[in-house]
Amino acid sequence: MGASGALGRVNYEEIGLMVGLEIHRQLDTFKLFSPVPSELTEKVDFTFERRLRPTMSELGEIDPAALEEFKKGKKYVYEGNYELSDLVYMDEEPPRGPDREALEAALQIAYLLKATPVDEVHFMRKIVIDGSNVSGFQRTAIIAMNGKVDTPWGSVGIPTICLEEDACRIVERREKEVIYRIDRLGIPLVEISTTPDIHHPEQAKVVAKYIGDALRATKKVKRGLGTIRQDLNVSIRGGARVEIKGVQELDMIPLIIEREVERQLNLLKIRDELRERGVKPNDIREEFYDVTEIFRDTGSKIIARTLKKGGKVLAIKLPKFRGLIGKEIQPGRRLGTEMADRAKKYVKGIFHIDELPNYGIREEEVEAVVERLGLGKEDAFVLVASEEETAKKALREVLKRAREAIEGVPEETRRALPDGNTQYMRPLPGKARMYPETDIPPIFISPEEKEMIKSSLPELPQERVERYVREYKIDKSLAETLVNDERDELFEELVEKGVKPSLVASVLVVVLKGLKKEVPIENITDNHIREAFELYLDGKIAKEAFEEIFKELAKRPEKSAAQVAEEKGLTLLSEEEVERIIEEVIQANIEVIKAKGMGAMGMIMGRAMAKLRGRADGKLVSSLVRKKIQELS
Repeated sequence: MGASGALGRVNYEEIGLMVGLEIHRQLDTFKLFSPVPSELTEKVDFTFERRLRPTMSELGEIDPAALEEFKKGKKYVYEGNYELSDLVYMDEEPPRGPDREALEAALQIAYLLKATPVDEVHFMRKIVIDGSNVSGFQRTAIIAMNGKVDTPWGSVGIPTICLEEDACRIVERREKEVIYRIDRLGIPLVEISTTPDIHHPEQAKVVAKYIGDALRATKKVKRGLGTIRQDLNVSIRGGARVEIKGVQELDMIPLIIEREVERQLNLLKIRDELRERGVKPNDIREEFYDVTEIFRDTGSKIIARTLKKGGKVLAIKLPKFRGLIGKEIQPGRRLGTEMADRAKKYVKGIFHIDELPNYGIREEEVEAVVERLGLGKEDAFVLVASEEETAKKALREVLKRAREAIEGVPEETRRALPDGNTQYMRPLPGKARMYPETDIPPIFISPEEKEMIKSSLPELPQERVERYVREYKIDKSLAETLVNDERDELFEELVEKGVKPSLVASVLVVVLKGLKKEVPIENITDNHIREAFELYLDGKIAKEAFEEIFKELAKRPEKSAAQVAEEKGLTLLSEEEVERIIEEVIQANIEVIKAKGMGAMGMIMGRAMAKLRGRADGKLVSSLVRKKIQELS
């Protein structure tokens, strides 16, 4: 099956594309292991510090990702708030719970995804020592197994659905410490993993949307930025499994997969070229050359600053790599970019032969380095300017990445970038990161509880859309927007109060979206909307007033709909007042009416509405204008 996109036409079946999804979504309940509200705050009442170290699993293994974080030698500072955190989240008290509402929501999601819940929930500890969990581990439990999502490309399995606690959020990164806020720590998360049976970028989007719909159907998930995280596991034949974290937008999923396919295909081409040139991993030796003297009078500001501080310029030799370090592997990113990403934990950047002369480094300096290292015409060099030991650490990362280039595509965890590209984060986590949680006893889920949840499952969004079209006779695109924007509950509430479904849908979708470019509509709350519709039902405003009221509320959300209607003169006039204003318009245009008769209807109606829009019902105005013109014709 082919597709067009960043790669032109690619036969994904031919290249053996395999994609798996991991979707994490916050639940809107209390925190998972103590009865603390799951909210965020900027108020800080206290701070404390931790240093974290990796430990061996029960099999005597150490997780490589945990080990790499430990090597950074960072201190972690935590900010807390008394209302939104307690001793559990400072790792000073054993966990309680888990929260029953969160557990029930997770079971609802499991049934919606055709999964089979477990009989007993057992929490495990997953080692995480980047500081995002105060304890050095995250608590997680399998809730259900063996679900599935049907797509036009075939079924995709959901082997596990887990319930786990969210991590702290980063406030600031410094050179040797990271500042975290613990308000997010412990917010319940549902983690849904699929099998790698996704074989097309668009199929991944379909699966992610279906899972997202099941999550939203429960009405127990949080909304907004940061409440959902989507990770992709991508591989192709001959490549490697790469985990891509932090995919925020559904529409970006196909592009990110296409770009990762492009990256892996290009890395395989580089591997093949290196092998053709006869390079072996053992040829990449850890030999550091001090080339500081060559750059004593350099025009490079970066190098000059380093030398002024007493630093050095060190170089390494990469045999047969010339022309390949600068080879583009994703739009705007090269193999040299990947090397620089690895070195970033120690230095801000590297220099390599394929991009020089540049950045103030002159041709004669490049030639001097080539001569000093004894490079052949196919050989390359990489430079780092820093304190000597730091420079060596950075260059060791470059050497490691160069050896991996000879092998092909390294397994690793990468972060999604806004343009669809990805960037190295850390090695792929190993299997030696899970061990039993001894502080939480197993939780038995009775057959009766399972049956109760299964028998009262909510509608899936697509089912709700179809019902709205069928029951309320509204346009399908309006119904889809209501459901996708999660305005469906408010829609049903207002219809139940007696507002026409077509009017509610039109205001919630057309009017609000129409204001999006003019004002910050995110300031308009559900309560604002309820107030405005109550005014309409009480006969105090016309439907034409909604737009003006919401426009003002977006700018001044502290106001009520009633206050805005009063201030803006949008409250309905009596029929006598409406008739008086129409009479004024008629008298001002009497000659035109006598000449054109009913042909003047449009003009008179326009001039009347200019004075009455938002203050009178359009049907009433039309009826009175027609009557007046007929009397004069």
